[in-house]
Amino acid sequence: MAQAATSPQPEEPGADRLAVKLGALSHPARIEILRRLSASGGCCCKEVVESLDLAQSTVSQHLKVLVSAGLVRHAVDRQRSLYAVDREAVAILSRAIAGLLDSCCSGQWNCGRSGTDGSPEEQ
Repeated sequence: MAQAATSPQPEEPGADRLAVKLGALSHPARIEILRRLSASGGCCCKEVVESLDLAQSTVSQHLKVLVSAGLVRHAVDRQRSLYAVDREAVAILSRAIAGLLDSCCSGQWNCGRSGTDGSPEEQ
């Protein structure tokens, strides 16, 4: 008999929120922007533009997606917009992904298939 799914821990994002965060990471430019912000400890949009071969408007749009997903923090300092990786949010996302993949790989969700690896039954 299949086991009931356990509720996510309070800090773990639900399925909808997890999909938003993963969606934000589904573009190569956003992954690279996240890497640059992580390596620098944070910077303004102009500095990200200078380190990538992308237009300022493109970088701004990608930053907006990352901020909206909660992976990057945004602050205004005088006339500059500063961006930094929200390390706590990224750590929570990392644990959520690890938990999801562990549960899939452990056979916790057998889904009516034979064997604990989730492989289809032989006919």
